[in-house]
Amino acid sequence: QVQLVQSGGGSVQAGGSLRLSCAAPGYEVATYCMGWSRQAPGKEREELATIDGRNTTYAESVKGRFTIYRDNYKNILYLQMNSLKPEDTARYYCAAEAMSLRHGGRWCPDSLWEYDRWGQGTQVTVSS
Repeated sequence: QVQLVQSGGGSVQAGGSLRLSCAAPGYEVATYCMGWSRQAPGKEREELATIDGRNTTYAESVKGRFTIYRDNYKNILYLQMNSLKPEDTARYYCAAEAMSLRHGGRWCPDSLWEYDRWGQGTQVTVSS
């Protein structure tokens, strides 16, 4: 199965911005549930944001600072990250799942961890 290809990670100072990209060659992102998560060493993995049509969700830790969106013509998912904090330092992953009403009568799974396609991850480091 074709996996997702990520780019855009790097190092920034606190208060700076980064934009992560997640390319999905071979299929239409508009027909997939998609999202972003992260995991830092010694910490639990954290679901950050999801997008399903016009609907988006955000973790409380990034609400108001991060924005998830996609370009349906280029088949690319983005995560715009503003006002970055040192605690945002982690490896970031994108994920996707084909929309289906199997998920309790809803288009997408309730949990990002149920998505079956994943990017390779990209490191984001925020210095104080």
